[in-house]
Amino acid sequence: MATPSGKPATVNPQASKRALPRDASSEVPSKKKNSNPTSTLPRPSGPFVEGSIVRIAMENFLTYDICEVSPGPHLNMIIGANGTGKSSIVCAICLGLAGKPAFMGRADKVGFFVKRGCSKGLVEIELFRTSGNLIITREIDVIKNQSFWFINKKPVTQKIVEEQVAALNIQVGNLCQFLPQDKVGEFAKLSKIELLEATEKSIGPPEMHRYHCELKNFREKEKQLETSCKEKTEYLEKMVQRNERYKQDVERFYERKRHLDLIEMLEAKRPWVEYENVRQEYEGVKLVRDRVKEEVRKLKEGQIPMTRRIEEIERQRRTLETRIKEKATEIKEASQKCKQRQDLIERKDRHIKELQQALTVKQNEEHDRQKRISNTRRMIEDLQNELRSAENCENLQPQIDAITNDLRRVQEEKGLCEGEIIDKQREKEMLEKQKRSVGDHIIRFDNLMNQKEDKLRQRYRDTYDAVLWLRNNRERFKQRVCEPIMLTINMKDNKNAKYVENHISSNDLRAFVFESQEDMEVFLKEVRDNKKLRVNAVIAPKISYADKAPSRSLNELKQYGFFSYLRELFDAPDPVMSYLCCQYHIHEVPVGTERTREKIERVIQETRLKQIYTAEEKYVLKTSFYSNKVISSNTSLKVAQFLTVTVDLEQRRHLEEQLKEINRKLEAVESGLVTLRDTNKHLELKDNELRLKKKELLERKTKKRQLEQKISSKLGSIRLMEQDTCNLEEEERKASTKIKEINVQKAKLVTELTGLVRICTSLHIQKVNLILQNTTVISEKNKLEADYMASSSQLRVTEQQFIELDENRQRLLQKCKELMKRARQVCNLSADQAVPQEFQTQVPTIPNGHNSSPPMAFQDLPNTLDEIDALLTEERSRASCFTGLNPTVVEEYTKREIEIQQLTEELKGKRVELDEYRENISQVKERWLNPLKELVEKINEKFSNFFSSMQCAGEVDLHTENEEDYDKYGIRIRVKFRSSTQLHELTPHHQSGGERSVSTMLYLMALQELNRCPFRVVDEINQGMDPINERRVFEMVVNTACKENTSQYFFITPKLLQNLPYSDKMTVLFVYNGPHMLEPNRWNLKAFQRRRRRITFTQPSQ
Repeated sequence: MATPSGKPATVNPQASKRALPRDASSEVPSKKKNSNPTSTLPRPSGPFVEGSIVRIAMENFLTYDICEVSPGPHLNMIIGANGTGKSSIVCAICLGLAGKPAFMGRADKVGFFVKRGCSKGLVEIELFRTSGNLIITREIDVIKNQSFWFINKKPVTQKIVEEQVAALNIQVGNLCQFLPQDKVGEFAKLSKIELLEATEKSIGPPEMHRYHCELKNFREKEKQLETSCKEKTEYLEKMVQRNERYKQDVERFYERKRHLDLIEMLEAKRPWVEYENVRQEYEGVKLVRDRVKEEVRKLKEGQIPMTRRIEEIERQRRTLETRIKEKATEIKEASQKCKQRQDLIERKDRHIKELQQALTVKQNEEHDRQKRISNTRRMIEDLQNELRSAENCENLQPQIDAITNDLRRVQEEKGLCEGEIIDKQREKEMLEKQKRSVGDHIIRFDNLMNQKEDKLRQRYRDTYDAVLWLRNNRERFKQRVCEPIMLTINMKDNKNAKYVENHISSNDLRAFVFESQEDMEVFLKEVRDNKKLRVNAVIAPKISYADKAPSRSLNELKQYGFFSYLRELFDAPDPVMSYLCCQYHIHEVPVGTERTREKIERVIQETRLKQIYTAEEKYVLKTSFYSNKVISSNTSLKVAQFLTVTVDLEQRRHLEEQLKEINRKLEAVESGLVTLRDTNKHLELKDNELRLKKKELLERKTKKRQLEQKISSKLGSIRLMEQDTCNLEEEERKASTKIKEINVQKAKLVTELTGLVRICTSLHIQKVNLILQNTTVISEKNKLEADYMASSSQLRVTEQQFIELDENRQRLLQKCKELMKRARQVCNLSADQAVPQEFQTQVPTIPNGHNSSPPMAFQDLPNTLDEIDALLTEERSRASCFTGLNPTVVEEYTKREIEIQQLTEELKGKRVELDEYRENISQVKERWLNPLKELVEKINEKFSNFFSSMQCAGEVDLHTENEEDYDKYGIRIRVKFRSSTQLHELTPHHQSGGERSVSTMLYLMALQELNRCPFRVVDEINQGMDPINERRVFEMVVNTACKENTSQYFFITPKLLQNLPYSDKMTVLFVYNGPHMLEPNRWNLKAFQRRRRRITFTQPSQ
């Protein structure tokens, strides 16, 4: 394969793997056994952008011993077979630029990237800078799992390296810039938010992502300030309210000690005023109690007539209900009697009808008898006329004998024909029995197919549902459509199923096989898009490979223990077999035995086969292009799961042919039966004709005697019919008499029924009247009971009120006595001592009949408890002002006042800060959102153009649910690959793997021209694409990545299609590995090219 670009690049590593060499003039080896990491290759020059990779050097890194790569400034295509070390270069770029191991999705420790058996590894990246290239070196210590960093050979910290890398806008953790092989599937899993962040970092201005982060931070701080302001406002309001409550307490505290000289007088008078109040309350309660007692008496007297009336109404109700039940019983009895009369009348009607029918029968019989007599007489006359006109009997015996002989001959032929018919019927029964037996065998074969379908349904339900849909919709397809390969394959021996299942991938085993692209699109649109079923489909080659002969005869291989090629182990429809031969080369893969395993080394060296199977192992063989040695790998065979159910199609075809043969014989037998039956029918007709002729001759011979016998018989019949006479008038008279008697009985029954109906109607009316009366009585009773309940409720309330008032009176009386005793104690008066005259102002009456009076010194003081209490409170407050404040209350009040003032100032500052944040958010949002919308619009324009060029559709838009939630903004990608479907959001589940790869690649290409990052890495993204999409995407990559002023691009792939377009600005890096690589100091590309030219020039002379 020649390098199609204008600048073939060099990759000179060393590794321990074996490789497959090709043309040394166009491809350079990628691995060399030399411990010297220094390369003698010339450095590529070109329009590198700031931060582009100029050189990559590796030592003891993954599969490499020593390797140095010099990429170009534009598109760098790294090509090589799987396992040669392409992705190792990607890992070196990531780790060499301070990336984390998790970015590659391979290992979580950096020590795992050092070549096995080595204690240290090294990665060196040289980045282009106009001020002087930047060389970053990372030494990895496996034992300590640590890294040592150097910039331009000077030791530095990892943080400094990260700052230098970030200054060049290199983001190896951004999937929009750096997409390693193990992370390709995660691009479609990126959320809209993550995709926006990666896009901002990748192609947005440096300040765009900063503005976005500032907006999210501002918004978060705004929320925090709003919450803080709200909490402080609530706390301030609570503090103010609490101080307002304590302010009055403080003022009362200051006035507490105002007039101490009045407190004793007020305290002394208060018991007397309290006593007087309680005494007046006692008198009032006593009057109310007496009034309530009178109300209770009146209510009890008013309930007596109401109770009597309720009892009387209850008696009336019970009497009415008893009468209603009696009327119901009478109505039931009268109804039963009416039913009996009706039944009797119906029986009388039926009796009359029976009599009328019997009379009608006798009349018809008599009419028929007369008619038969008349007919018989006419027949006698005709017979007598025929007898008179009959000719003399002729000599008919010879004719009768001839006809008898013919009849005997016909009967013999008929017997032979019937015998043949019986033989044919027996043969038919035997064939039908054979047909049933063969059909049962075919059904058993079909049951085995059902077992295969059950396995498909249990393991791949979507595929099974698609099979059912296909069977019901085959008419929608123009060409042949085969069901999943696992159903169409039929093993000739189920022991060999493991070879086929290990050779064909499970995805293809459950794939539908189509002969037409159009049919496949119709199928996928219906099944995958509409029914949302996850199915696989493939197209058979246009030219059939099913009968393609193997390159080597099986007889040549039998000496090694091979007994068959894979293709010969099973049967399958032609499209399926053609696809498997084309895709899996089953006609070239031999299957051997344990003897093959014993001779495996000889088999590998002598046969030069690419794949072989032994009894329990699979061998894959490759030949090294450098050493011409054979590289082999073997794997144990997995147990077969799906193809173990074997249907012997040859036997089934034999049974179907046998069934066809039986059907053909049945048709022949049936045809013979039809012919024999026709012959038998013809003989029967001839037999009947001869019998009729013979009968006619015999009848002519015995006609006179027969006529006389008939006449005599008919005369006897007339006599018998005349004797069997019937008197219709007498019968009619008897029937009329009986009907009249029955009608009389019926009239009597109708009269009785009418009387019973009247009685029943009367009873119903009486019952209704009684029910109405009962309803009226019940209504009146309910009203009285409601009134009684209301009265009882009022009585209970009044009685309860009386009890409470009486208890209150007793309590107040006791309280009066206690208050009098207390008042005397306050005035220092004993129980028997009279109140001095100078202290008396009035002589109140004590409830027990004794008189007493308060001291005269109380006359200037208030006479009510409220006034005394108010004055006491006032005087105590005033007195407290003179004796000093309570320090605790005053201190707390003062502290709260200071705290309120501080909170007010702090709240004011927070609100100012909140307004400033809102202003900042408004300004930053304008600087961030408008450029972002323009950027997304540009991405959408390029993304849509790329999809349009592929006859598909796609769009990119900025998506958010709330404009203020800046952390919820995201980029949404929507695509469609078929014209009949709608745009669907790119997700890991809706689109196929190839569609996701195309969408990912086109999105990255849309970013390419807008990109401000120095390089982009995409590893094996074309693996899931079909050839058409892969070609289109490759053309776009070349056209986009090779434009002027675009960033560096690394495109890693293990394979390429033929006849792809290339650009002079591309750099193609071929990666090989193996133990026979040249040493670095012996690698000279110019010398190789001169050698190649010499070989080319000398070939024509030879």
